[in-house]
Amino acid sequence: MGEQKPEKTKKHICAGLLAHVDSGKTTLSEGLLYLCGEIRKIGRVDHGDAFLDTYELEKERGITIFSKQALLKTDDMEVSLLDTPGHVDFSAEMERTLQVLDYAILVINGMDGVQSHTMTLWRLLERYQIPTFLFVNKMDQQGTDHDALLADLKNHLHENCVDFGKTEGAEEGFSSEQMENIAVCDEKLLEKYLETGEVTVAESAALIAQRTVFPCFFGSALKMEGVEEFLNGFRTYTKEPKRRETFGAKVFKIARDEQGNRLTYMKITGGSLKVKTLLSSEGVGQSLPGRKVEESSWEEKVDQIRLYSGAKYETTQEAEAGLVCAVTGLTKTYPGEGLGVESESELPVLEPVLNYQIILPDECDPHQMLQKLRMLEEEEPQLHLLWDSQLGEIHAQLMGEVQIEILKKMIWDRFHVAVEFGAGSIVYKETIAEPVVGVGHFEPLRHYAEVHLLIEPGEPGSGCQFFTACSEDILARNWQRLILTHLEEKEHIGVLTGSPITDVQITLLTGRAHAKHTEGGDFRQATYRAVRQGLRKAKSILLEPYYEFRLEVPAEMIGRAMTDVQKMQGTFESPETDGEVAILKGTAAVSQMRDYQKEVIAYTHGTGKLFCNLKGYAPCRNQDEIVLNTGYDPEADLENPTGSVFCAHGAGFVVPWDQVEDYMHLQSSVDMDALDSENWYEDVENEDAGFSQVDNPAQTRRNGGKSGKKSESFSYSGSYAEEEELQAIFERTFGPVKRDRGAFQKKTVHASVSTTHYKAGKPRKEEYLLVDGYNIIFSWEELNELAKENIHAACDKLMDILSNYQGYRKCTLILVLDAYKVEGHREEVIPYHNIYVVYTKEAETADQYIEKTVHKIGRQYQVTVATSDGLEQVIIMGQGAHRISAQGLKKEIEDTEKAARAEWHQRRQSSKTYLFDHMSEEMQKQMEKIRLGEKE
Repeated sequence: MGEQKPEKTKKHICAGLLAHVDSGKTTLSEGLLYLCGEIRKIGRVDHGDAFLDTYELEKERGITIFSKQALLKTDDMEVSLLDTPGHVDFSAEMERTLQVLDYAILVINGMDGVQSHTMTLWRLLERYQIPTFLFVNKMDQQGTDHDALLADLKNHLHENCVDFGKTEGAEEGFSSEQMENIAVCDEKLLEKYLETGEVTVAESAALIAQRTVFPCFFGSALKMEGVEEFLNGFRTYTKEPKRRETFGAKVFKIARDEQGNRLTYMKITGGSLKVKTLLSSEGVGQSLPGRKVEESSWEEKVDQIRLYSGAKYETTQEAEAGLVCAVTGLTKTYPGEGLGVESESELPVLEPVLNYQIILPDECDPHQMLQKLRMLEEEEPQLHLLWDSQLGEIHAQLMGEVQIEILKKMIWDRFHVAVEFGAGSIVYKETIAEPVVGVGHFEPLRHYAEVHLLIEPGEPGSGCQFFTACSEDILARNWQRLILTHLEEKEHIGVLTGSPITDVQITLLTGRAHAKHTEGGDFRQATYRAVRQGLRKAKSILLEPYYEFRLEVPAEMIGRAMTDVQKMQGTFESPETDGEVAILKGTAAVSQMRDYQKEVIAYTHGTGKLFCNLKGYAPCRNQDEIVLNTGYDPEADLENPTGSVFCAHGAGFVVPWDQVEDYMHLQSSVDMDALDSENWYEDVENEDAGFSQVDNPAQTRRNGGKSGKKSESFSYSGSYAEEEELQAIFERTFGPVKRDRGAFQKKTVHASVSTTHYKAGKPRKEEYLLVDGYNIIFSWEELNELAKENIHAACDKLMDILSNYQGYRKCTLILVLDAYKVEGHREEVIPYHNIYVVYTKEAETADQYIEKTVHKIGRQYQVTVATSDGLEQVIIMGQGAHRISAQGLKKEIEDTEKAARAEWHQRRQSSKTYLFDHMSEEMQKQMEKIRLGEKE
């Protein structure tokens, strides 16, 4: 008999340390390592001997720059501890690490309390639904107040922050006051507590895992006060998430060791990974009724599996689920990629808003240097290197000054090139205000291509989306695909400042190829020129990033604060007061507020706090001034020509953009008035008008997308009828459309807050409707009332309504219901009459399931998502799906039922029933022959 595999007795937790810079996060990690016996001496950041500060830059600066791993072991627990950067300039590195954590440890500086970056971290933890422990550090310093700090945590982070530390009179376990504070966080537990007077460890651990309770510990990491108590609390109140049996892994970091070997850092989320295993980019990630997984695009073998702890590592032949490891041998992986059954990560929230020129030495070849810098961009995806071919310059989009200093040192150490960075400028973007048709023609001798594109304003935050409405009778499918590929492959720039365009929908209307002379490159030129010609004709709008801020100052200084915001041309709500503190909330441009933090600290003598969060992009108030100072000339940009090339007398000649329509060979014949495109930036003075924003996901989901100021800017009141009406306009102009308007979707979505890459899909053949079940239930008044009595009855009624609706629509309808709070629940797909009902797995919300599903099939099929969740609408729209609000779906269902009743009544107008009315055409012909005696 074979040997049985020993049962796993220790729980394995992947935990991350997060904090605002200088909160003592790395010092806390030293204390934890010391208590677990991993190090013999506690290092100090200021002495440069901290275990996890392995890079010379980190020792010099005294800050964490790169996320590192340490392995902690106790009698009953193994912890993969990931120390993340605390400085705001390295937030992208921190955010990538969040997506592999089981638990987070948020360190608060007891001297400063909750700071601006702390709030940003909290919003990210809320977005990724990570259970969180809090450690309030530096409590040994004079002026720290335990009660005041706990109140600060409750006020700024969450009201369910509970002190889990030992209290006087409680020798072991919780005091009665602590048990009561925990019990009031959950209604069921409160009922039990009132009956029994007890709260168990298992009940507390469950609430922490559900992000219902946030345990807080107080101490001093430097003096090892409260650290052991925190470690014991972490051991007691954590539980290992259930792992999948099949292999899955999430890539969160790419790095290189001292020998230059490429390291892929990943967390094994299911099964195990062995050396020499053949991995591919194939990812299942979820089950979907009736669909198979796409073919993998690469296959590579795992050469070595390393388990790092600080600068040292051990090799292993197999990594079990829950472990964080570094793998060699993989050359095509990227941060956020899912391997095996794991799906890709969510789109990142944090994005750099500053642009810097990289100034190279005179003897350095910029082209060779660009290739070297691409290696750094691979390790740091948010670096965003840009090549300005017109000026021959390399630009980088960065978070701030500290990141610049680090990059200069890294470039010198890695490539021995001394670079400098120019003055930082704001990263602007451009969009258009009204629909326009762009024409591109490319016809030098023995070449030919003409393209007509409809360019329309898109909803804020939607990025660039590409469609086709051209009949294959006019232009063959292969040429249409080629045109859409050329649209995808390039980041198109605007004509005001040369900034990337965003929030536009570009539709192929018509085109022409020559049977003999057309080549692939011809359509590339015609497509690029059509986009540029359309932008030159359009009314362009310059967009700039905006902050959503919360300013806390002493009450007597609120007047100064309001005056400053007005000078910034920002907007704010009526001030609020909390004791002696006045609170001002509003929005202001990043360009105006980027250095305001120092000013606040100065005039409030260190008592004021400024919390900023990137709200999104909105129209620039001083557009003319920015355009003038930029000095961009679209006609002088030879890499992006606006005119077209025509041929006459055997030679090609260039026609300026404003004369192209006099020479073009095709007519677009689009009635621009009939398109009825919405102007998203009509009310520029309104603070919420036209923001390409990313809201707090938790707040959006709590509101259910139905109420709240933020959710309104995402609401979509359209229906299927509106989209069909628009398609009808194209069909009247060009004839029947053989493929849906969304047959091809853009590969790169240049969203205003985040950028991601997708692969072009196949033409869509079927329609999918994904319904966010509980969002619809709580949005429809009659179902909401029924849910108050019995939620299961409301679900059953919704299922019946959707079943009837599917009978009319004949689409694949998937109703998604949350089951993420059900412990140990596995994903279920249950056929209900003619629809599918999906109950999500543990720790997966309906929103997450829908996002993954849209990501999988959004570019292959006609996908519509029914939800009023504002954030969800932005995400699914950016991935190629249509969206319809809860009320829009209700109206669509009601209209469909009315049409069905009208048709039924029309059929019943005559009481006579004729046999021929119910026969097929073939049967009618046979019966007619029999009636005439032609056939016996």
